[in-house]
Amino acid sequence: MNTVIKKSEESMQRRLDHLDSEYARIRAGRANPGVLDKLVVDYYGAPTPVKQLAAVSVTEARTLTIQPYDASVLRAIEKAIQTSDIGINPQNDGKTIRLVFPPLTEDKRKEIVKDVAKQAEDTKVQIRNERRDAIEKLKKMKKNSEITEDDLEDGQEKIQKLTDKYTKKADELSAVKQKEVMAI
Repeated sequence: MNTVIKKSEESMQRRLDHLDSEYARIRAGRANPGVLDKLVVDYYGAPTPVKQLAAVSVTEARTLTIQPYDASVLRAIEKAIQTSDIGINPQNDGKTIRLVFPPLTEDKRKEIVKDVAKQAEDTKVQIRNERRDAIEKLKKMKKNSEITEDDLEDGQEKIQKLTDKYTKKADELSAVKQKEVMAI
């Protein structure tokens, strides 16, 4: 029974971690190195994340600077940014690449907030699905006489508490990100 609960909690935590990483990539009007997390560049035939090829820093509130360790990869990074879904045109000065984040319009902010809320809701649905699966496993264990009726009720109660805890955390992450996006 404890393994079912432990696996369920690990799964719920993974879903929350995924939501957090998705939120890190959302552009909120300020320069955020997280927008480059999924960006890979072909470096000597191997797809390599930009963060392994260059120093990425926030130089001003709306400017991200990318300083490659190897100058020969500058063009490849620039091309990867242009073909990505970041939506910002890179400025290449021959040594560094600058990404200037334009201020978001009110409509764009509201659209992003809707996406943030939808991602949180999707995560909560996944957490509830995990709860359902765990409870089904516990019921199967009860049916096979591996656990008692009291163990089943105790397990269901623990899983419900985990579900409440992780859905609350998802709401909290969503509220923080929405507030960040709406801040001017």
